[in-house]
Amino acid sequence: MEHGPAPRLIQVSTAIGSQLEARALAEEVVGQRLAACAQIIGPMTSVYWWKGAMETAEEWLCLFKTLEDHYIRLEAAIRATHPYETPEIIATPVVAVDQGYLAWCVAELALAADE
Repeated sequence: MEHGPAPRLIQVSTAIGSQLEARALAEEVVGQRLAACAQIIGPMTSVYWWKGAMETAEEWLCLFKTLEDHYIRLEAAIRATHPYETPEIIATPVVAVDQGYLAWCVAELALAADE
């Protein structure tokens, strides 16, 4: 029996302006089963250039665990919910993962097809 390629786990991150917005975004994304889980970290201080000026802001970091083939839909959901004009959306490949955790992620994300 031939199996397809192993699922590839990625971690997608975005920064957002408040804990309330981070929670709403995490619940929206996980609720749609575009990510198996979300972690919210903050507050943190971000320093960046925006429209020619250096800015400093308090932000919250959302980390989403998902599969590579869910990225396009996850990015679209973040953009649809995110209040920033140009949100940071960065996907990082996971180079090593506990196989039990990976199996849990795959199972949770597969439920989206069943719903």
